[in-house]
Amino acid sequence: MALLASAIAFVSCGEKIFTIKLSSSKEMSGSKIALKAINPDLPEDWKDYNYVVIEYRISTSQRFQLGFTTTGGYREARVMCYVPKAWNKLAIPLKYFTQLPDPESDLAATYNHPRYMGWINLLSRIGPLQGVDSIGIRMRRPIGDQTFEIRKVELAVEDPGDSYLEDKPAIDSLGQNIFMDYPEKVASLSELRQQWNEEDAQPIDTAVFRYSEFGGYRDHKVTATGFFRVEKIDGKWWFVDPDGYLFLSVGVDCVSPGGGGSVRDYEKRPSMFQAMPPGDIFPVSRRSGGKGYSFGTWNLYRRYGEDYIDEARQMIIRRMDKWGFNTIANWSDPAVMSMNKKAFVVSLDNVGAEPELMGLADIYDPRFESSAKEFISGQVSNYLGNPWLIGYFIGNEPAWLDHEARLSQMILEGSNKPIKNALKSWLEENGDTEHSRKQFIFKTFDAYLSEVNEILKSVDKDHLNLGIRFGNISDVGDDVLAICGKHFDVFSFNCYALKPDYDAMGHAENILNLPLMIGEYHFGTVDRGMAQSLWQVESQEQRGVAYRYYTEHAYSHPALIGTGYFQWCDQDITGRFDGENYNCGLIDVTDRPYKKIVEAAKATSGRLYKIHSGEVSPFSEEPVNARGHELGPDIWE
Repeated sequence: MALLASAIAFVSCGEKIFTIKLSSSKEMSGSKIALKAINPDLPEDWKDYNYVVIEYRISTSQRFQLGFTTTGGYREARVMCYVPKAWNKLAIPLKYFTQLPDPESDLAATYNHPRYMGWINLLSRIGPLQGVDSIGIRMRRPIGDQTFEIRKVELAVEDPGDSYLEDKPAIDSLGQNIFMDYPEKVASLSELRQQWNEEDAQPIDTAVFRYSEFGGYRDHKVTATGFFRVEKIDGKWWFVDPDGYLFLSVGVDCVSPGGGGSVRDYEKRPSMFQAMPPGDIFPVSRRSGGKGYSFGTWNLYRRYGEDYIDEARQMIIRRMDKWGFNTIANWSDPAVMSMNKKAFVVSLDNVGAEPELMGLADIYDPRFESSAKEFISGQVSNYLGNPWLIGYFIGNEPAWLDHEARLSQMILEGSNKPIKNALKSWLEENGDTEHSRKQFIFKTFDAYLSEVNEILKSVDKDHLNLGIRFGNISDVGDDVLAICGKHFDVFSFNCYALKPDYDAMGHAENILNLPLMIGEYHFGTVDRGMAQSLWQVESQEQRGVAYRYYTEHAYSHPALIGTGYFQWCDQDITGRFDGENYNCGLIDVTDRPYKKIVEAAKATSGRLYKIHSGEVSPFSEEPVNARGHELGPDIWE
């Protein structure tokens, strides 16, 4: 790929600005720029430095890939910018380009890393930064033609921090991006109040869903047990609600009032904000990091007054009624669940899983059983005997899956823990081979699931073990599926895709002999100044199309009995605790629904019983130019 040499502009101070054009007509669009052209003083060997510092401006919030050409190959990471159309200084740790990520319990914690002016998603293009001669910027299928401008590249040993480099703020007093224009953007609080009042006046019609008290389908009733259970009827799996009605868990994750506008580390970037909410009055959500300021909560106070929390929780239930959601899915507010107005699920937050074991647990530690029992007993005590609870998740996206060899090596090189001694003994008995190491990890995982399930059922016999939400069902091998089939009531997985893999689901069901549940999926775009989610679409209208296409195809599978759309509100516009800032919500920061996707959800919810029963076909219109977060072709255009 030839280095970009012609796209250079000059500013009044004599500083050069290099511009890369990103074309929406190309599957992968981008260019490289010679680093000596930007900064002649940069060395070619970067081993003595820890950060690369870049001043840049990008015209979109869509993720881009940033990398460096070296004598050993191309090193690359993925970047999301918090303030598109503005000049930003971003300091990126060089270890993101040179080494594998540090071990963490789940995939998001492993690969997502927050900064103050953006966040980094780690890729596998790593190695020494020697003979560095160019910087590359590329983007997979840009949403509209876009530009990336860069004016400075420097190296640093100590972290110099990030900076917002514009003279005017980027986020207005309602939590909206000042630089972005879109039809639904409100210019004043009075305009926002008018739209809130219009929503309050809308009637709620739930007849089309034919839901029972617990959200099951009145069309078909079987034996009632007073709690949720699963049953296979005429070749199709179903939940059965406490009253005996067949039930599909149509859920939303992170159901909580006041999302979408929490601000972490305000003091690191104060000039970005036009006016800050009173942080001591309006708490941010747990999923945002648990401290700071919240535009989302401030907007609820503006809407409802002193009783904003209770009123907002009631509005959540009214909206779920209106749109046909019958389940409060994972990561949600316990106070909303405890209203006992909707079925709900509970996460036990990785029972005993350790970050240094990539989400596995040291079951060889003699203290494990007692500590796990104490933990589980404490977690479930508030839910005993509650018929609205479907069941418990016991983990999320374990990072060790398909990295068993690396995990084994880390155990052997790590501290003198019981699991290390157990692994050494195993290898002495069975031979130190890659296969033997993998079998040890599987053996440990099997024992872990057995112990956790036994404890869970001993303290709460009435509710289901919904398993671990694996990262993707296609990544779970047959050995792991067979292990899970012995210990779960439902097999759960997260699936960010255009639609779930029908064949992979069928293959898994044959091994598991269990129903399936999708814990997370979503669709987003870039018009609000947030990143476009793990599956991008071109507009808010296409988010609705994508929702219908995915959800209805998912429930057409005879084993699929539940979904959790991720998530209720948009993520925080300037980044949650791990950096993510996706436009993935049903609700925006101003407490207004995204009309197209919630209309789509309502239409789909009214069809799911017949789709799963095989009476009607799923929605057939595919979203336009939808693209996932995978890297795509390794090309430059």
